[in-house]
Amino acid sequence: MKRRTPALPFLVLAAAAGAQAQPAAVPEALAAPGDRPAMTLSATGVQIYECRAGAAGGPPAWAFREPRAELVLDGRRIGRHYAGPTWEHEDGSVVTGRPTARVEAPKPGDDIPWLRLEIASRRGSGAFGDLAAIQRVNTRGGALAGPCPEAGRVSEVPYTSDYVMLRRP
Repeated sequence: MKRRTPALPFLVLAAAAGAQAQPAAVPEALAAPGDRPAMTLSATGVQIYECRAGAAGGPPAWAFREPRAELVLDGRRIGRHYAGPTWEHEDGSVVTGRPTARVEAPKPGDDIPWLRLEIASRRGSGAFGDLAAIQRVNTRGGALAGPCPEAGRVSEVPYTSDYVMLRRP
């Protein structure tokens, strides 16, 4: 009887875990002239939406509430992304961003838009301490479509993206 070893699946997983996010071809509208990429982080998580009562007695509608994702560099979790929008590094450095540019994703019905965000506030002097801006690119998923059934209902839509962390020289 021939013995089979499941080596191939383990090799594929190991290669994926060690893969580093590659910077995307950033649309001109999101370009940050003069800024330089410090690191490109992969994010995996959810975009959270809440069904809210419609304005002036209209039907309820989905409203974006917050993201929740893990940030990965070179296959290792190094931080998290959450409401604000906020990016927190494991070294304690934290930044919040303010969107300044938006481009629809290649599949806008499925994928959330690509963004450029300027740093609005910061805390700590670690890896995120001197960032100037962030580009959200290569989004997959995260968009919510369809009617919301009742006010108060929450929906979490899985997504992935790359966050290009930028510094000014």
